[in-house]
Amino acid sequence: MTFYDGIYPFYPQQQTHFIFNLDLLTVILVFLVLVATFLIILPGIRGKSRPFWMFRIILSLFIGAVIVAVNFTSDWAAASVKTNTTYKSFSSAFVSAEVGLHIGLSGINVTLKGSPVEQLNETIDYNEVFRWTDILDKDYTDALERGLPNPILYIAEKFTINSPCGLYHQYRYSGRYASACMWTAFCCWLVANVLFSLPVILYAGYMMLATGTFVFFSLASFATVQNVPVCTFNVGTVSFQTHFSVSFWLSLATGVLCFLIGISVVILDCWMPERIREAFSVGVDDPDEDSSLIGCYLNDSFLDEGNPLPPENVTLTVIRRIIFAIYSKR
Repeated sequence: MTFYDGIYPFYPQQQTHFIFNLDLLTVILVFLVLVATFLIILPGIRGKSRPFWMFRIILSLFIGAVIVAVNFTSDWAAASVKTNTTYKSFSSAFVSAEVGLHIGLSGINVTLKGSPVEQLNETIDYNEVFRWTDILDKDYTDALERGLPNPILYIAEKFTINSPCGLYHQYRYSGRYASACMWTAFCCWLVANVLFSLPVILYAGYMMLATGTFVFFSLASFATVQNVPVCTFNVGTVSFQTHFSVSFWLSLATGVLCFLIGISVVILDCWMPERIREAFSVGVDDPDEDSSLIGCYLNDSFLDEGNPLPPENVTLTVIRRIIFAIYSKR
């Protein structure tokens, strides 16, 4: 309902704010279950390979968890500022609050937390999500109708499709390409783990290098937004700009770790292939052993006075005995 010409009324009731990303929670729980499963079967591994096996599994699961989780986090870039600002439309009341902007691959989070939290007889603690979808403008309109605080609406308006800042297209497409590269890195990570359980450790090292490469491609894709003209955010009397945050640096560290693992495996496989196969508990091929040859044994009854016959005499003797056995039955 509106007053007239699209002007929305003041909504005094407290709105329910975003609490936690359920997709991120699901990823964390899945990988925690995998870690718990491997720890349960750890006592069944004998010998000195147990510590190395445990370290390798936990490190691999950490890399996989980071690659998947950063697709759902909202802190690839962030900004925060404390200021005095107007609270809601059609009101001249000011509040002291901390305003935060958190940008992820799939959308943004805008936070508003009062300092103190209880002001104007309300609890000022908001965390609102706006996704990179074709209906983001509709979500912004819904936020206007819900009567969200002015700082949240001001920042969200900067990311609408028709905003002069053009942030919507910049962050949406860079985030889309970054997410695609991350999922490709996850596929390479899966293939690398399969190859580590086979006697092809060299190719597992190559796949770890490919994993790190696609992680770096993802970081480069998201970092391209820093080359566009800066759009200034003015909240109250204070302005702020975004900077790379936790997920970006964690992804960078994971990419470097994948590169170090891949390079180490490739070098060790070329230098001491038997030792590295032994470390990963995979079989070592013996070039002198031909598995296609099966040992043959000669019955003593085919030997004359304990002395082996020449190969051609042995064959003739066997044929004669078979023919004799057939005719004797008749």
